[in-house]
Amino acid sequence: MTRPVLRRSLIAGIAVLSLTAVSAPASAQFGFGGIVYDPTNYAQNVLTAARTLQQINNQIQQIQQQATSLVNEARNLASLPFSSLNELQAQIQQTRQLLSEAQRIAYDVKTIEDAFTARYRGVDMNASDATLIANARDRWKDSVSSFEDALRVQAGVVGNIEGSQTAMANIVGASQSATGALQAAQAGNQLLALQSRQIADLTALIAAQGRAQALESARDAATEEQGREHFRRFMKRSGQ
Repeated sequence: MTRPVLRRSLIAGIAVLSLTAVSAPASAQFGFGGIVYDPTNYAQNVLTAARTLQQINNQIQQIQQQATSLVNEARNLASLPFSSLNELQAQIQQTRQLLSEAQRIAYDVKTIEDAFTARYRGVDMNASDATLIANARDRWKDSVSSFEDALRVQAGVVGNIEGSQTAMANIVGASQSATGALQAAQAGNQLLALQSRQIADLTALIAAQGRAQALESARDAATEEQGREHFRRFMKRSGQ
């Protein structure tokens, strides 16, 4: 028998016993076999039992509320079952690998200083024509290689777009099905990680393009200066 049905039965029994107690005489009545039967006492006992049952019901409700609270706390502390961190880190590593494979003049301050000292910063008036031509050829190779590197980084960044789309769909899907505060926070953190990776890709692309443009501008300046030196030597040899 369910609790509501049992409660209604007890209330109906108490009402009947109450009516019996009012109609019966105040003095004790004898039942069969000479056993003393006191209706008032019996009704009081039933009322006490009903109150006890009500207290038990209240305690059960409190326990249920506590259990519900514990379940909610467990949900809030549950970790998100999906993580895109490894995938994002792998994509960042791929971009870093492309930057580290920069040809001729790498992304290194000492390497850049040495290259500019040797090939870009001024023309040695005492250098031979063969040396000047070799330096000009090296500067041209630097420019071509830097533009090739920029294109490779650009291709890598474009290739990461598909991975970004997949990661975003997975993260958003996980966040929408999050059951607690911790899962929602973790989903938000993963979206921030995805955004950080995209910013890193953009930074790498700007750096590669800037490197190529800077080397091309430096080559133009060195070529102009070397052209003037070639003209000076030509005029000198011509006796003019």
